[in-house]
Amino acid sequence: MTDLIFLFFSAFFAATIFPAQSELVLFSLNLAGQYSKIILLLVATTGNVLGAVVNYFLGFYLLKLKDKKWFPLNEKQINKFTLRYEKWGKWSLLFAWMPIIGDPLTVVAGIFKANFWLFLLLVTIGKAARYIVFLLG
Repeated sequence: MTDLIFLFFSAFFAATIFPAQSELVLFSLNLAGQYSKIILLLVATTGNVLGAVVNYFLGFYLLKLKDKKWFPLNEKQINKFTLRYEKWGKWSLLFAWMPIIGDPLTVVAGIFKANFWLFLLLVTIGKAARYIVFLLG
């Protein structure tokens, strides 16, 4: 059971700004054969998606600082990016699992106040698909 908790937290932190390698933990637990692939998939996906949810809310509240002089975007730029994100951005959430670009995508979704339930659905699909490929590969 502690193995699954470790998997959950490694997947959680891997989806945030903290460096973590959930795939290595998942690979090790899968290789050991102590748990079913479905249990491993559910634990890793849940942890990883919840980490992305943390990023979403960080982005969501970050925009409250937009009136500060040091904030890098002005109102016109924010509106421009919001329109673009509404057109194409939500589908990019299917790639939230990707290294380097995945975590910022989830923060940007929060900044642009993407529909949370759609965010959750798309991020879950992408992250679960990645773990499925990894477990079956």
